[in-house]
Formats: sequence, C-alpha cells, structure tokens
Amino acid sequence: MPSAFRQTTIRPWLDIRCRMIRAIRHFFEEAGYLEMETPIRIPAPAPETHIDCFASESWFLHASPELCMKRMLAAGYERIFQICRVLRKGERGARHLPEFTLLEWYTAGQDYRHMMAQCEALILSVAETLFAGASLNYQGRVIDLSPPWDRLTVGEAFVRHTPVTMEAALAEGRFDEWMGFSIEPNLGWERPVFLCDYPAACGSLARKSPSNPDVVERFELYIAGVELCNAFSELCDPAEQRRRFLEEQAARLRLGKTVYPMPESFLNALSAMPPATGNALGIDRLAMLLADRTTIDDVSAFVPEEA
Repeated sequence: MPSAFRQTTIRPWLDIRCRMIRAIRHFFEEAGYLEMETPIRIPAPAPETHIDCFASESWFLHASPELCMKRMLAAGYERIFQICRVLRKGERGARHLPEFTLLEWYTAGQDYRHMMAQCEALILSVAETLFAGASLNYQGRVIDLSPPWDRLTVGEAFVRHTPVTMEAALAEGRFDEWMGFSIEPNLGWERPVFLCDYPAACGSLARKSPSNPDVVERFELYIAGVELCNAFSELCDPAEQRRRFLEEQAARLRLGKTVYPMPESFLNALSAMPPATGNALGIDRLAMLLADRTTIDDVSAFVPEEA
C-alpha cells in the first residue's frame, strides 16, 4: 500500500542531501574555514530591488547572511562559511521555495577568479565523495565535472544565445527575460559553466572590474541549466556601497515595494573589511542535481503547502 506521507517516498533523496551536506562541511573544515552562525532576524537587509524579505515586527527575516558575515570579515575572520535557512517572499516553483537552505562562504585576500576555482574543487569533492567519480548523471545525460570548467561572459552569452546584445537588452528592460528564457536553459549540459562579468547595474554589492568599469566581477554557476550560486569580488568602499543602496531603494520605491532601511551597521563596518570574495550557493538545488531530481520538493522534507 502506498505511504500516506510524501516524506516516506523521498527518503533516498534526503539521504543524498544529508551526505552532501556532510561532505560540504568536511571540505571547508579541511581548508581551514570557521563555521559561522549569524542572526536570522535583522534590523535591515540589503535593499536589493528584486529580493523581498518577510517582516518580523519592525525587523526582517534575512534573505541571506551576507551583511553579518561581511561584518565578521571586517572583524578579522579571514575564512568563514555558513549553512543556514533563509527566507524570500514570492518565491515558489520547481526550483524555488520561500524558505530554503543556503551555503555562504567568504575568503579574504582573494577575488572571484579564486572563487571559481574553489567552486570547482568543492563540487568535484562532493561528487567524488558521493559517487566516487568526476561526473554527474542528470536526466539521462552525463555532465563532466573535471576542471577547469567553462567561463562565459554575459556579453558573450547574449551573442551566442540571443538575437540582441547585452546592452540592448538592458536598454529595453528585457535583460532578465532574455537571461531566463534564452540563455540559462542552455548552460552547463556537457560541463559546468561560469557565467561571469555582469553589467554594472546587475551587481549592487560587487566590485567593478578594474579593466572594464561597465561590468562587475560577478559570476553565477550553471549545471544542466540550473543556477547554483551567485558570487563576486566584494565591494569594500562604504561610500560607493551607500550610493548603490540608495539607487536600489529608489528602484524599490518606483515599483511600489517596501523600502528597507539603510543597513548602517554593515556600512559602518565596511571600511574595515579587507578585499575578499564571497559566494552564496543553493543547497537544495545542488541536492536536486546530485539526486537527479527536477523539482526542489523532492529534496525538501517539508514544503509550504504542508504547513
């Protein structure tokens, strides 16, 4: 007789998820990283235009531990990581939950190029721990995880996968549309792809490229058309960061969204933060790929509809 509980049927995939998290912790501990715990409830999130937070009285439930972890960098912690639950309003779909699990880590004295290499090492290490090999079987296709992985700039991706340039897409207000429907589904089916060097307007906390101020040193990792992480060389200039946050607040106001207060504690600490690179990786999505599942529900013990 079939089980009455969805949780019973997904046991094999939750087992993979558990072993994956154990392997991730081992990777960072072996590399000398300190595991962090930072508050879930904060007075002010980063005021990013397209990320909406849940209110908690006059404070907010964090959408990312980013601001607190960067304050730890400013306090002298050079290698830190965290695996935590985060919350974002309006996110529900085959790859989205309003409450999900994020791996976030930071390394002082390095940039996004170092972070790409570390991403390769992390995911390869996890795959080898779980499957004893340097490949991933997903939806009937074999994805080669042997480094180095492909690097593709956003500008190159628009030339390769769309009839418009990156600049034209931005000017027409269709950048996200082209990305979501034409570019992202085609990335990472033979081997993982780092999509890098985003336009400056698409990275409010990222450092601009010294060689091209029109782009920021940001990348996202794609495997089998799935966006796994968002990373960048960190912006350490408090005046520039405040200016960008003001622009984000103005954009939220124009869209009729809640305008979040300025995160003053973070901005006050930013001048003491060293050059660094950081990354936020979706634990649930990585578990989907490793378990060969197409929906996030299959690797999640509970989903909102079961509350």
